[in-house]
Amino acid sequence: MQLKKTVFSTVTLSALLLGSATFADIKVGFIGSLSSDTGLSTLRGAEIAIEELNANGGVMGEKIVLVSADTGEDVTEGVKAYEYLAETEEVDFIISGSIDDVSLGWLPRMQEFQIPTLDTWTSYIGIIDMVVEDPETMAPYFMNIASDEALATLYINFGADVLKKEMGWESVVILAEDTAFGGAITGLVTEALGPVAGIEVKEIITYDINTNDFAPLFSKAEASGADFIYQVSSVNSQVISSQYVKLQVPMGMTGVNVSALGMEYWEDTGGQGGGISTLSPVPSVGYALDPTSEAFVKAYQTKYKSRPMMPHFNGFNAYYGMKQAMAAAEEAGGFGDVKKWSEAMEKQDLTLEKDGKLVLRYGFWDKDTVEPVTGRTYPHNALFDLTAPYEDAAPSMVVVQWKEDGSVGVVYPPEFATTTFSLPSWVKK
Repeated sequence: MQLKKTVFSTVTLSALLLGSATFADIKVGFIGSLSSDTGLSTLRGAEIAIEELNANGGVMGEKIVLVSADTGEDVTEGVKAYEYLAETEEVDFIISGSIDDVSLGWLPRMQEFQIPTLDTWTSYIGIIDMVVEDPETMAPYFMNIASDEALATLYINFGADVLKKEMGWESVVILAEDTAFGGAITGLVTEALGPVAGIEVKEIITYDINTNDFAPLFSKAEASGADFIYQVSSVNSQVISSQYVKLQVPMGMTGVNVSALGMEYWEDTGGQGGGISTLSPVPSVGYALDPTSEAFVKAYQTKYKSRPMMPHFNGFNAYYGMKQAMAAAEEAGGFGDVKKWSEAMEKQDLTLEKDGKLVLRYGFWDKDTVEPVTGRTYPHNALFDLTAPYEDAAPSMVVVQWKEDGSVGVVYPPEFATTTFSLPSWVKK
């Protein structure tokens, strides 16, 4: 697969990454939960990037100031938070660590205020559809994580290569939370897992995010006759994990489990998290990092002594995305002309390598390039590659698995694997 390569001033981004230039004053607003690992990963990634930029002259001559607005992972509070940043703080740029439902809540405000905004966690494909359908009012919006359609597409390959071919599984029951994220992933998996991977979807079980007793749901999943469970959980997902282990549910369980994306997962489940596998955007736990990202993690762990002790993928997205947003502002002469800034942001492109191998790429799809696997465009979405050998970009996701001894590693795709996929000891193949 060959992506359309964009041209970016390497000197500009290098100066921002390494800190050797002086640029203009910017007021940045963070929007997200101030009490969740997800929100804090974005906030802290942004803080470190801003500190590095300010230490080397700021942006266009004056330092960058960061203000925060807490969403509490609540849609109504998220709308208020965006309005606060726009009307009270009058920020120039917003960086978001919001979950999907919250981003969907404040998006109309972004379209109204036209403030350049970068989402580092939300992956809802419906937002990218909005960019396709209404490029003018969505011009300020960028998402530097592969959209869930891309995540699910590559996960289907995992289903075909590992779950079907290696494990011999023929059918699945989907156990998904009742959220926009849960609905999006469920829809994509339902439409593709059978036709592409040859795995039949026996039943879809939807649960409320406040559920704390999963025994009846697991019993229903087992009664479906499916070979394995595909879970979709982004809120309180350590609960479903620990109960799966404690109840020793006699089925394999994989899917999307957000709590398993962080190093605190093992402690959060009380050591009852073995056997859980989840797709994860890169970089994930157990993922081999490039030197620049390793330096970021070192700075992060030196500065912060509370959880999350390892930034989630969106922390990396915030760190690099903040610097790219500032590089775009420098090129556009600030954030005042949204069209100019948006055009400059579209050209941002950073490739990170380890031992000569591409590990991460932070760039964006333009409005015209068609992704060959899905046959559609993804304007303002992070560049991703859905086919090996991943020469154009890193894979949109990897699958990681926690073992019963508390270790974790990448199990798919093979090019990035550090361990192999296996069933927990109580499940018979």
